[in-house]
Amino acid sequence: MKDERTKKDEYQKALAAYSEALKEFHKGRFDKAADLLNGLIEKYPGEREFADRARTYLTICDRRLKEPKEIPAPKTLEEFCHHGVYRMNRGEYEEAQKMFEKAAKLDPESAVVSYLTAALFAAADKPDEAIEALKKAVQGDKFYRILAQNEADFEPLWEDKRFKLLMRMA
Repeated sequence: MKDERTKKDEYQKALAAYSEALKEFHKGRFDKAADLLNGLIEKYPGEREFADRARTYLTICDRRLKEPKEIPAPKTLEEFCHHGVYRMNRGEYEEAQKMFEKAAKLDPESAVVSYLTAALFAAADKPDEAIEALKKAVQGDKFYRILAQNEADFEPLWEDKRFKLLMRMA
């Protein structure tokens, strides 16, 4: 009976340690999470389920800690576009829009910036803004008409009358 109780106590302690480590992990405190995960592995090696998961999270922590702390600030039109797409893919629409706005200041007539802005607005469920930006992109370069018809980001607009008209007129 004591042996069973001891196992249960060890399991509960390992669970608490694992939970604490994951809280730090989800807050982005990878150094603290790594310390807690290492402590868990050392202190509760018999709790294989937690130890195996802890090793997986440790690998992620190590990767995150090796990433550059800061990405250099974009300076060129291309860099602003790349950063904007990166932010958009992460769902950081406001940050992406800021990047595209800065790119547009460098080249107000850029069709690629208008196209990326249109994709952003489509992803952010802003169809009116998406259509306007896409119109500017297609006017700047007819190539974007073909892309828009095949780009999944614009799928919510494919049935929009304005989108269809824009694709025919271009």
